[in-house]
Amino acid sequence: MLEYNTLIVLAGTCLLGIVGGVIGSFAVLRGRALMGDALAHAALPGLCVAFLILRERNFVAFMVGAVAAGIIGVLIVALLRHSTRVKDDAAIGIVLSVFFGLGIALSRIAQNLPGGNRAGLDNYIYGKAAGMLLQDVLLIGGVSAAVLLVTLLLFKEFTLLSFDRGFAAVQGWPVLALDLVLMALLVLTTVIGLPAVGVVLMAALLIIPGATARFWTNRLSGVLILSAIFGAVAAVSGTLLSAWVARLPTGPMIVLAGAAMFLISMLVAPERGVLSGAMLRFRTRRRVARQNLLRTVYELAEDDGDPRVAVSAERITARRAWSAQRAASLLRDGCRRGLVVLANGHSYRLTADGLSAAASVVRVHRLWEVFLIEEARIAADHVDRDADEIEHVLSADVVQHLEHKLVESGRWPEGPDLPPPSPHQPETPPGAGSSGGQ
Repeated sequence: MLEYNTLIVLAGTCLLGIVGGVIGSFAVLRGRALMGDALAHAALPGLCVAFLILRERNFVAFMVGAVAAGIIGVLIVALLRHSTRVKDDAAIGIVLSVFFGLGIALSRIAQNLPGGNRAGLDNYIYGKAAGMLLQDVLLIGGVSAAVLLVTLLLFKEFTLLSFDRGFAAVQGWPVLALDLVLMALLVLTTVIGLPAVGVVLMAALLIIPGATARFWTNRLSGVLILSAIFGAVAAVSGTLLSAWVARLPTGPMIVLAGAAMFLISMLVAPERGVLSGAMLRFRTRRRVARQNLLRTVYELAEDDGDPRVAVSAERITARRAWSAQRAASLLRDGCRRGLVVLANGHSYRLTADGLSAAASVVRVHRLWEVFLIEEARIAADHVDRDADEIEHVLSADVVQHLEHKLVESGRWPEGPDLPPPSPHQPETPPGAGSSGGQ
């Protein structure tokens, strides 16, 4: 059974994880991932000024001061970016360092005042979610709902701003105003997260969920949904680990839980993960090597007058300049797949399936050669014979035109499933310029 205080902290951190993941995704896509870090550091002087004015700890006043300081920080970044030659990263670094230095100085002044030690300003630097109260959670919930509502209403505008700011400006959208609204939402999210994870770690709560979600989907709606889920899971798991297992500060445990999800996603995500990418590259290399083997056996047998005759392993190795071990490995793989068969001691010939596959591979590469030499005017000794499927590069008319050239030159590969093209040929051969060969 969870204690009342643990439930309060769970509710507050879960809300922060959801809203931080959603609004942080736009910051990541917008190329402003470090803006949350700058805003968190910029909010510190506002907290200190609020205490110096009231001389007491007041959560609402602290939040108002932090929001005001954060907005000032955003405006300074925008001013530096639009009115000077200072780049985005430099402007963010200037605001982050100057405001944080000012906040540390004001914090020391506040702590030297009578009762200053009770202000708890250090908690906003490092975070102290365990001190969260019900009214704090209600305020976090209200701000989170407002941020999510504005994000939903301006979803189309934020999407365009994130992916093509120049196009949005050409279409007449108020890109500067939209950018400021997005930054204002980021300010609110950053400020309400300070009590839980603090100035130092707030950037992680904004960046990690969105970056993690990016491994799993290419759709913005999917990124936002997954970011909210990852942020909530990181918040809940970090809070529970802090309360039950490690007895460590909640903020760092939330960030470490999010980092663990990021690491897992980076490794095992099906399309963008490191392991899947390595497997794809391995399969691609094996496929290319297999195609090269089939083409080599076909062309050597073709040189002997019949693509169905056997050729020696030594000739295959010499044609490709492979090592004997590599050639033997590829030949064994071809035998396992039923593409080649051992004809006698050291010679191999194509099976029916292998002949069909080899003829298709040879056709593709010969079409590519013809295109590069006759249409793109590239010297024959510079032609890349290891090209991918020509059908994915050239239009159907160009492929048909090149197929007829292969037939005319007597280089059409023979295969049971590869009949020559019909004798009809377009009156005006299409050129490379109209094919969209890029």
